[in-house]
Amino acid sequence: MERRRSEQRIMAQRRGACTWKRHICEQLKLRDRLQRHGFEEIVHQYNRLLEKSDLQAVLSERYQADKYEVTRGHDATTAAADGSRGDTVALQQEMADMRIRHQEELTELHKKRGELAQTVIELNNLIQQKDKEIQSNEAKMLEYQQQMANLEGDCRDLNNCLQDLERANQTLKDEYDALQITFSALEEKLRKTTEDNQELVSRWMAEKAQEANRLNAENEKDSRRRQAKLQKDLADAAKEPLPVDPDDDIEVLAEDSGKAGGDQPHGRTIGRTPSKKISPMPPAGLLDSISNIFGRRRGANSLSTSPENSEAPSGSCVDVRVPSTALHVFEAHDGEVNAVRFSPGSRVLATGGMDRRVKLWEVVSGRCEPKGALTGSNAGITSIDFDSAGSYLLAASNDFASRIWTLDDYRLRHTLTGHSGKVLSARFLLDNARIVSGSYDRTLKVWDLRSKVCMKTVFTGSSCNDIVCTEQCVMSGHFDKKVRFWDIRAESSVRELELLGRVTSLDLNPDRTELLTCSRDDLLQIVDLRTNAVRQTLSADGFKCGADWTRVTFSPDGNFVAGGSADGALYIWNVLTGKVDRTLERNHNSAINAVSWSPSGVYVSSVEKGSKAILWSDV
Repeated sequence: MERRRSEQRIMAQRRGACTWKRHICEQLKLRDRLQRHGFEEIVHQYNRLLEKSDLQAVLSERYQADKYEVTRGHDATTAAADGSRGDTVALQQEMADMRIRHQEELTELHKKRGELAQTVIELNNLIQQKDKEIQSNEAKMLEYQQQMANLEGDCRDLNNCLQDLERANQTLKDEYDALQITFSALEEKLRKTTEDNQELVSRWMAEKAQEANRLNAENEKDSRRRQAKLQKDLADAAKEPLPVDPDDDIEVLAEDSGKAGGDQPHGRTIGRTPSKKISPMPPAGLLDSISNIFGRRRGANSLSTSPENSEAPSGSCVDVRVPSTALHVFEAHDGEVNAVRFSPGSRVLATGGMDRRVKLWEVVSGRCEPKGALTGSNAGITSIDFDSAGSYLLAASNDFASRIWTLDDYRLRHTLTGHSGKVLSARFLLDNARIVSGSYDRTLKVWDLRSKVCMKTVFTGSSCNDIVCTEQCVMSGHFDKKVRFWDIRAESSVRELELLGRVTSLDLNPDRTELLTCSRDDLLQIVDLRTNAVRQTLSADGFKCGADWTRVTFSPDGNFVAGGSADGALYIWNVLTGKVDRTLERNHNSAINAVSWSPSGVYVSSVEKGSKAILWSDV
């Protein structure tokens, strides 16, 4: 109690002290309560033991006093008289009983003392355990307090970080709102600009149409005027006399005599033969009129005899050579080569690879000489196509776009973006003013090259691996094992044809009446487009389709089919017999990705998953 009062006085004096002092006082009070409650029973039992010990001492003193008194009484009784022996015997008996009783009490007290001593030992052991627990708890308390301090520091740091993040989040929200407002304004501006652009294009087209009509009218007037002038000049020339040159007469007579086999007089004149030396020159207007009349025909003839078209065009070849020899093996790209295509004149070979370039090779005397490279793609090239004149090259790539280059200057002219997946195939339509592209995003897109916009998007339901086109129909091969036929004027599929494996390649014969398909079930099938039925199935024991983009091709006359296998062998099938005509091996080191047959029928080119390309022929 005195200690508690002193603690209370100390607490009263230090109420105004700092917080840590109050905390120490509270911890001391807590320790006092814990230690008191834990040992209060032990103290109580110890006090009882002390009381019993005092009681035993008192009883022992009383026993000694009684013994002393009995001895005194016995001595007094012995000294007084021996007369009353009966009283002495009774007294002895009483003393014996008292001794026995005291002895029993003493035994009982010793027993209780031993029990209390054992209890004291047990309580001492318990006190020691409690002391150890208290020390352990104090150490744990210190550790927990340290952890609490660390956690409080971490909590403060996290609170500060949370506040910073909230401020940054609010800033980002404000910026997002501002950007959203800006985007809405720009979108509205874009919409208005697009409408204005469409209106301007419409007005421009109308102006162009009016200008064209005006020019056509002026050309018609000029043509009629030149024609009238020509007729007048011809009439004037007919009225003039035509003198005869004797030398011309002799030459004409000699020709006539040689043809007719008879002799003619040397002095005979032929009025139908004009003199080249004496007759006057035709007027300049007459020469211009003749030039205008035949100029277009001469331009057409000159176009047909250009170097690019000097060889037979596609579909008109009558001399197809089945390849048997690798004329030229060369490294085409830095990596995998995915596509190969001959130009319509067979003079240029184009290859496309994973190095993001389209390379052009000039076929000269059985060799492919480097001619140039077309750059601009941001990913690997997946397919190549030429327009019908061989002036433009179209390439699809894995960067979700298709690109068009001009071959005279190797310049990139158009980049058509809009797909959300890699473009696996792109083809020119027959009018060369539109193209069709098929993508991994399961859509087909029709593009107008004059306006450079997507005219139509068709959802096909499956990834498109290859495309071929006719006048009004687009045929697409898909990952879901189906070939779909689309009318480009509508958005729905006209019909479907399901095969046994994923379609990897499509090709048309020169008459565009049969469709060649290649699928992952290692089968090539020829479909009759007039009946929409499989007419013929081509296969070989060693032929295996190596990828989802393996391309096969018809020969220019449609009598042969060429395809590459996963083991690097080139297979040639005869369409008429339906059997393998020949197999060309030991030239490719990896799977063949694509094969192209030149429109002239002379060469076949194949490319592989490595970097190699091979030019084949029969010599």
